[in-house]
Amino acid sequence: MGRVRLNVAERREELLRAAVEQIEIRGVSSLRIADVAQVLGVSNALVLYHFSTKEKLVAAAFAYAAEADLAHLRKLLARRTTAVRRLRAAVRWYAPTGTAKGWRLWIEGWAASLRDPALREVAGDLDQQWKTELAQVIDEGAAAGEFRCEDPRSAAWRLTALLDGMAVQTTSYAGPLSRTTMLRWTDEALARELGVDLADLTGAAVADASADG
Repeated sequence: MGRVRLNVAERREELLRAAVEQIEIRGVSSLRIADVAQVLGVSNALVLYHFSTKEKLVAAAFAYAAEADLAHLRKLLARRTTAVRRLRAAVRWYAPTGTAKGWRLWIEGWAASLRDPALREVAGDLDQQWKTELAQVIDEGAAAGEFRCEDPRSAAWRLTALLDGMAVQTTSYAGPLSRTTMLRWTDEALARELGVDLADLTGAAVADASADG
């Protein structure tokens, strides 16, 4: 039975999904156009028709995966509940112990972007979007009087820097930190940034605390 004919958008998405999978398995430096083509049973020429170089394929795959996580982050932050609960759900989901996917991909992207200006631009833009989304909700909560935070943007930078660092420890080094320890540090950092008691933060409703599902 022949392959189902896909339109251009469907074919690109199929190629991007395969590229993400292969990057996670092989890494950016070892990835070949042929690897993506082989897993889908298509020709190298077809991959190159949609993405003229490996570098363009990698940058597009990285953006594709990150946009999916961004969409989920926005969904968490748009919930009809307090800013504190939205932020806690989002930060715990984003933490390397949560259910957010793609930490290996992010780390591969960071390393490859040192030598690839196009990927560096994509990664930098996506990183800024993460920080902006968090900063906006921190600003909303402060304006509503839920907590005090004079510089939401800096708070978002510090929070994401902590989570990025923990991700490197667990993904790259298989560090000894337990899930319980990292989630506790995440809660403590968020409480400090928002100027709220840790007990109040962790006393959020169970549904909100487990909203990473």
